[in-house]
Amino acid sequence: MVCFRFLFFLTIFVAFVKANSRPNILLIVSEDNGPELGCYGEPYVQTPVLDRFASNGVRFDRAYVPQAGCSQSRAALLTGLYPHQNGQIGLATWKFRLYNENTPNLIHSLKRSGYRTGLIGKLHVNPASAFPFDYKKIPSSNFSRKKLGDYARFAKSFMADGDKPFFLSVNYPDPHRPFIRQIKGIPKNPLSADDVKPLAYFGIDTPELRNQTADYYNCMSRLDTLIGDLLEALSQSGKQKNTLIIYMGDHGADLLRGKRTSYEGGVRVPLIIQWSGREGFGKSVRNELVSTLDLMPTILSAANAALPKGLAGKSLIPMLQGQVKGWREYLFTEFNLHSAHNFYPQRTIRGERFKLIQNLQSGLLNPGYDFTINRFFDGLQKTITESNNVRDAYSLMRRPPAFELYDLNNDPFEFRNLADDKKFRSQLQSLKNKLAEWRRETNDPFLDPKNILQLQSEIKASIRDGKPDKKLLKLNYWNYFFE
Repeated sequence: MVCFRFLFFLTIFVAFVKANSRPNILLIVSEDNGPELGCYGEPYVQTPVLDRFASNGVRFDRAYVPQAGCSQSRAALLTGLYPHQNGQIGLATWKFRLYNENTPNLIHSLKRSGYRTGLIGKLHVNPASAFPFDYKKIPSSNFSRKKLGDYARFAKSFMADGDKPFFLSVNYPDPHRPFIRQIKGIPKNPLSADDVKPLAYFGIDTPELRNQTADYYNCMSRLDTLIGDLLEALSQSGKQKNTLIIYMGDHGADLLRGKRTSYEGGVRVPLIIQWSGREGFGKSVRNELVSTLDLMPTILSAANAALPKGLAGKSLIPMLQGQVKGWREYLFTEFNLHSAHNFYPQRTIRGERFKLIQNLQSGLLNPGYDFTINRFFDGLQKTITESNNVRDAYSLMRRPPAFELYDLNNDPFEFRNLADDKKFRSQLQSLKNKLAEWRRETNDPFLDPKNILQLQSEIKASIRDGKPDKKLLKLNYWNYFFE
């Protein structure tokens, strides 16, 4: 009997210690930026806060989102599933949604484990009711950047409210378009066109591109200042030492060959993690291929919470603590569409050196090309046509072939397609096989061409005078993709 009582109380004590050792979790998400930070080697941008944050944590040099779109990236983060698995294949503001409101997600899992959950900034996933946050503030996109001090102010209030462990996601509007040069003196010393060069993966340089790049960097600097205010609020709460802090971008910049593409400029993002005093989370730079799909299992593992079955990613903790011999040999991303303007499905695989993009509607014009070029860059097509170095790359982007193969070691900006080069035939075939295997394993609905055609017909039915009308868009893909 004495032994039984001892074991009983020991079990209770262990459970108590386990519950009280769970960290708070602060997830910081910025909108529409790749790894254009000082700590990632960007020479022009001013990001001292995030640079210091990286110097005391883990910076992932090769981190990716599953799709270079706002809703798609965020839904994947919150469900731990690829867009084609969870249903959020396009923007929530264009009526795209999860297949099933009851899809397991991060917020439900943390709440069941006893966490308070908060969201400051937009959710941008349909339906919002699938994510029952306890605390919600600033639900709009706030692209006009009103009352930016409220992000840290609301965070400070939430963090101070109670002793239960918390999960708080703070989603900032910067550096989404419009690229606003300065707001209430932030940044203090804004950059101008003469101070910068366009991002290297553009492959071209014009005064207008320099001007837009400068203001994109100004937005990044403002974001950096606001994150500094948020981290100061956490410090003042007295809870910083027991907080797992994650910073990420939701996808690449809304410039050229970035957002709304499958190129590195679209899917590669900054990812920096701090967890004070925890093994494996000291200052380091990791080169493994990681995905934001890995964050849900990482967060739930840190919280000692149960993981839903079938997650697409895996916890980063064993890898960081040296408990696994191998990591990920191949990483997968996808593109479906953003809004009804640019349906052009793609599936992508990358390994250590080579990357393959499969265009599921090869030979057709990619509507996303003109959507970007004509929307933001007057006269740029003439510059592209006159540029011998990258003209072919842009032409390929406008009307893609069935496959694009890139050697990222020798062509990191993906200017030269090697798919027809006989010297790389074995690499092409190997990646094609691996990509096809992944599509089967993840039950990709676009393996059936009828699904592509039916969704495209729904989109075309909304077009009037050459442009889609959101009011006329009637979607039903969640009912027929898996018939």
